Amino acid sequence: MYSNILVPVVFEHEPSVEQALAVAKELCAEGGKITLLHVVEEIPSYAATMIPKEVWANSVKSAQVDIKAYASKYHKSAHTDVIKGHSSRAILDYGEEHNCDCVVIASHKPGLEDYFLGSTAARVVRHAKCAVHILR
Repeated sequence: MYSNILVPVVFEHEPSVEQALAVAKELCAEGGKITLLHVVEEIPSYAATMIPKEVWANSVKSAQVDIKAYASKYHKSAHTDVIKGHSSRAILDYGEEHNCDCVVIASHKPGLEDYFLGSTAARVVRHAKCAVHILR
């Protein structure tokens, strides 16, 4: 059983979020903590200058509202957080900084581009310093 589980959330894949939370609940020790995390991808600097700052701030606020809605729908006692960064690196860094002992992450069926670049889940598995459970 794990005491501090991280569940990365992608809003476009709600069924996988529900499934990941179900697995996290099963793996969580009594009194353990489950954190839902959404990573807002960084905008490349060459494009960031063309986008108004309000757009960026609104996307973060929207993500915070959405992730709290997921928590209230699927696991009311789950903690939530929204951070900025590159998804795989941000998940790994967050897990280390918050002493997570398990990551439960959903993965899509890999396409050709994933064999060359690697999906977020594959990068997390390769570099995590804790247990990782991948759902397909």
